[in-house]
Amino acid sequence: MNIERARREGHPLIDGNRVTFLWQGDSAPHLIDDLHGWDDHPQKLRRVSPGLWAASFDLARDAYLEYSFLDPSTGSGQSPTTKSRLRDPLNKKRIWNGINAYNHFFYMPEAAPSPWTIRPREVARGTISSHTVDTWMMKFPGKRAVKLYHPPAKERIPLLVVYDGPDYLSRGRLPIIVDNLITAKRIRPIAMAFLPNGGARRGAEYACSDATLAWIEHDVLPLARRELKLLDIKKHPGAFGVLGASFGGLMSVYTGLRLPDIFGRVLSQSAVFETEGRDFVAVDLIRHAPARPKIHMDCGRMDFLIEDNRRMIPLLRERGFDLTYHEYGGAHNYTSWRDNIHLGLEEMFGL
Repeated sequence: MNIERARREGHPLIDGNRVTFLWQGDSAPHLIDDLHGWDDHPQKLRRVSPGLWAASFDLARDAYLEYSFLDPSTGSGQSPTTKSRLRDPLNKKRIWNGINAYNHFFYMPEAAPSPWTIRPREVARGTISSHTVDTWMMKFPGKRAVKLYHPPAKERIPLLVVYDGPDYLSRGRLPIIVDNLITAKRIRPIAMAFLPNGGARRGAEYACSDATLAWIEHDVLPLARRELKLLDIKKHPGAFGVLGASFGGLMSVYTGLRLPDIFGRVLSQSAVFETEGRDFVAVDLIRHAPARPKIHMDCGRMDFLIEDNRRMIPLLRERGFDLTYHEYGGAHNYTSWRDNIHLGLEEMFGL
């Protein structure tokens, strides 16, 4: 274990399945990461030589991991926003966590960024248009900005509604992925509606909310039909899709169960199905509702929601749902969702 090797090969050091994090200094910070639940279980580095500290653990060969160093002098009882994060001087790769800080990241040898997120010059590009719509029943705020993706296609096409739309638009690079998949003839052309959430009210809007569904039917779908050349859903029931992650994944499942005549194709990434030991109503609908939309679910093996997702698989299959399920070596973040969403898109809209 030495600093020069880390500077030469990259940090952390990787030996088979073993990863080793190094720190130079008179004292060492704590390591927080996807595998150990972040601030809930900080890892202590041990001194391996004068001025050199290390922490090692095993990691799957196909893993993508985000991590940070934490100044222990700020105290374990501090909130995540008041703890002092320290940059890793040996790893310049950083990514915004979407909440309050930047994380460092790396891929293990059998993992890599999705090639579908890189746009070759010859790929035909869809366009993005911006619109302002009322929020109707939700009333907060009075209007919201909805972005529509127009694919390079002349025929009538299905629509994919995307919860947490701004995140999937920028951090998830979804338009680039869809452009590439269409050009490669891996999926048919689709349109997309990127919906913003209500900020502090996101939980209420995505925890199986009929108000959210009413907003989509009353304001979003009429906008999409005016601006996009969509399939007639009465002639093609269930042709539209819906996508979301975390609480958005729950809301996607709920949307398909409540409006299967419109949204018959559900893409759910790392969904939340219970809280405080109590299932959300979507689970009851899976057990008892006659509607069975086609569902694609995925979740990372280091995601804190992995067991919540795994327990749904036998229930969905027992109830006769057309289900595909995919696990990967990631956690609860947009890089993991971005790198795996092409599988769900191909399953739902493949040629």
